[in-house]
Amino acid sequence: MNQFCIVIPNYNHTHAIAAVLDELKELKLPIIMVDDGSDADAKQVFSELDAQYDFLTLISHVQNQGKGGAVQTGLMAAYQQGFSHAIQVDADGQHSLSDISKLIELSNASPNKVISGCPIYDSSVPKHRYLSRYITHFWVWVETLSFDIVDSMCGFRVYPLAAVEHLMTRQTLGKRMDFDIEILVRLYWQGVKVTFLPTQVIYPENGVSHFRALHDNVGISWLHTRLFFGMLLRSPKLLWRKVAG
Repeated sequence: MNQFCIVIPNYNHTHAIAAVLDELKELKLPIIMVDDGSDADAKQVFSELDAQYDFLTLISHVQNQGKGGAVQTGLMAAYQQGFSHAIQVDADGQHSLSDISKLIELSNASPNKVISGCPIYDSSVPKHRYLSRYITHFWVWVETLSFDIVDSMCGFRVYPLAAVEHLMTRQTLGKRMDFDIEILVRLYWQGVKVTFLPTQVIYPENGVSHFRALHDNVGISWLHTRLFFGMLLRSPKLLWRKVAG
């Protein structure tokens, strides 16, 4: 039987996390929150939440590693604790948490797949972020020689942890905003398929984004360069997969 938990990376997100946890507690699932080297005030908030909720496990990084680093810590902790699947959720309240039950239903039907949200945006999405996603979508289609991955940047996903552990023990993955893209492409190369669920995504008015326009865009560009050449090495296998169906 599949055993699910929730993984939340958190770097100084305090304004919405209590509300996120209050909504998530209705699911009766264990939650692993990774404090990614937050400041003292945020750590105090997280410590109070950890004491308040018995379903919450708090893991702390001494220094900030980036969102990808925090997610990787949470995923490996979930695997080591015996969970079969982990649901990645952001701490800032942008995800439609009511859709988690649908993600779980799809995961139970296809336990070896990644189940990912496919964002439906409202007017709150910054235009440059919205447009830049399509550049990444194009490169991911090139890197996988397929259109199977319709969105590679949404951090609202269910991961099959055995496949993730197999990948992460053999491949160093990016630790910042490049992580969501890279893990999906590399899992696809590994033979893990993806199912997408349309889901509403908002950018909260008082939300704090840790996306660094210059550094993260450069990091993502370098990621696509590496993945492109990785695709060339794997292209015979990827093309054969398409032919074989």
